[in-house]
Amino acid sequence: MIDEFDLSPIQLDALREIGNVGAGNSATALSQIINKRIDMNVPNVALVPIEDVPELVGGPDTVVVGVFLRVYGKAPGNILFLLPQKSAFYLVDTLMGREHGTTTKLDPMDVSALKEIGNILSGAYLNAFFNFTHISMLPSIPSLAMDMAGAILNVVLVQLGVMGDHAMVIETKFLAEDDGINGHFFLVPDPGSLGTLIKAVGVE
Repeated sequence: MIDEFDLSPIQLDALREIGNVGAGNSATALSQIINKRIDMNVPNVALVPIEDVPELVGGPDTVVVGVFLRVYGKAPGNILFLLPQKSAFYLVDTLMGREHGTTTKLDPMDVSALKEIGNILSGAYLNAFFNFTHISMLPSIPSLAMDMAGAILNVVLVQLGVMGDHAMVIETKFLAEDDGINGHFFLVPDPGSLGTLIKAVGVE
């Protein structure tokens, strides 16, 4: 089994490259849905102390909307799409054809729309992984929560409690051309999955 602490620069680059293609697919899908250009940064592949993950999205007290999916298959893990509350409302207004600033809380239709966005982004992301690794990974039905980042991540990370103090995170930041939407997309492989992915990419 590959220890996350022992990944070589080449292996990290391989994960970053897959993440890059996945994020590119996701950004394209999102920009087609909302009809705005979406920019994304090169994914950051890092081994992050679990308690530091909320800092990546502005701190544990930042109110965010989180769409969470469990990934099943030969390389199980978790996908988390986090949007600041303001971005989530903006995205909902865009999706629903409302004037920006209309949404101030999420109704069931809005929740459903955001879950569907999470579904589409995750599918686009996992397809990229499949193209590189030929490992089929299937996302679960998404769940959504609006809460402080620390609280949302605690729920997710409790599920990952078996993995100890660190999470291997592939993190991508999205930004709409008009700055209205920014979000973080995290892929957190289960501990054993990392070795499976690295092996499949052929950079052992």
